[in-house]
Amino acid sequence: MLGEDVIELDRERRQRLPSWSEIVDGLRSATSDTSDTAVEVLKRAKGRPVLQPRCGVGGHAEMLDLLRALESAGAPDLLSVTIDSHTRLRHFATADRVRRENPAQLNGYPLVAHGWERGRELVAAVGVPLQVRHGSPDGRDLFAVSLAAGITSFEGGGIGYNIPYAKDVPLADSLRAWQQVDAVTAELARSGVVLERELFGSLTAVLVPPSLSLAMTLLEAVLAAEQGVRCVSISYPQSGEVHQDVAALRAIRAVAAEYLPADMTVFTVLHEFMGVFPAGRDWAEALVHYGGLVGRLGGADKVITKTHQEALGIPTAAANAHGLRLARAACSPLLDFVRLDEGRVAEEQHWIEREVAELVTPVLERPRLATAVEAGFAAGTLDIPFSASVHARADVVPLRDPTGAIRYHAAGALPLSGDVLRRQHRLLSHRTAALTDEILADINYFADRPPWTAEKGQVPA
Repeated sequence: MLGEDVIELDRERRQRLPSWSEIVDGLRSATSDTSDTAVEVLKRAKGRPVLQPRCGVGGHAEMLDLLRALESAGAPDLLSVTIDSHTRLRHFATADRVRRENPAQLNGYPLVAHGWERGRELVAAVGVPLQVRHGSPDGRDLFAVSLAAGITSFEGGGIGYNIPYAKDVPLADSLRAWQQVDAVTAELARSGVVLERELFGSLTAVLVPPSLSLAMTLLEAVLAAEQGVRCVSISYPQSGEVHQDVAALRAIRAVAAEYLPADMTVFTVLHEFMGVFPAGRDWAEALVHYGGLVGRLGGADKVITKTHQEALGIPTAAANAHGLRLARAACSPLLDFVRLDEGRVAEEQHWIEREVAELVTPVLERPRLATAVEAGFAAGTLDIPFSASVHARADVVPLRDPTGAIRYHAAGALPLSGDVLRRQHRLLSHRTAALTDEILADINYFADRPPWTAEKGQVPA
């Protein structure tokens, strides 16, 4: 059975799975000469990001239709199987009941309830690799079903899929669950099947300072490396200021080279803006296009795309395909003339890397990393802003500076140096309104108005 000595699974669910050897053979056959793994697709990026949309619906037939429609109309390089929230929280019986009674009520695809055989039908339905995206603090059973289905990419980690998502899941539990996922990932690599293990740097996706995003995914990457994983994707959420975003994407490779094993392959991923989207189509499309351009300028290997319908609800297949085309246009050689102020990017990258070092070094110096992460959150020396988890202090308060870049208004107990904090305070010295008003304004930074709209009393030239 599936890595019985490596990963703990629900006994009944384990009995429904194929044997370990059958799973490995299935993954190999799913990635034959005519099909690629997610990692093989990422290796072909070479300066132009590969593109992947989000997508997931409850019904099996509807999910098949959605994947085929996106492949036909949007030509993605990879496709997503976004999982429903019942499955994310391991409420498998509830997911199964809703799947049978009214699958349209689900906000994603309940893969565990549908079963690995139907998962293989999803894999066979399209000619590009699939990735499971979910948000579960304990994704072990979902991971096992994904592997049995022949899916070669699985997102998540014990920090990023717990503290931003769950109210009361102890970090010790989520870190242990994801250590087992990573141990199986390493075992598969030794069997010749290399998975994409993407680490979710978006966290709460609300005003996340770049250094905090990178620090969390870096710690997860080191934890994965401890289990023998030698291939990860580190993702970063677009903040909205292009120099800061490009610097953060470039910093991923620098911090990876500093802290991860030399033989570890690291891919960089940009999540297009995940905050409050403008409702107007023109401005929303401009924001999607902007995200693709940021990914290309930052050297991202993959961009997770958005749509002009983000403010309105779950996007249609047509809108999702259009979002892919907008992002692809932004990565076109036609826009290779676009240049940034490289001095400004370099300065941002310097400070991001310094902040990451100050955040992770005290944790990495401890003898047991998982225990050190848990202790860091308890003490507030690790933290995530706007987290609902009782296992994080959420004392960090970010705000935007005049350029739109995200800074630390309050750093809580984070071990940032005086030089870093003085710089942050200087860059935010203009923010003098009530703090709640400032935070709300920054959350709605792109939703309030397009940048080409004149301020009151101004007339565009």
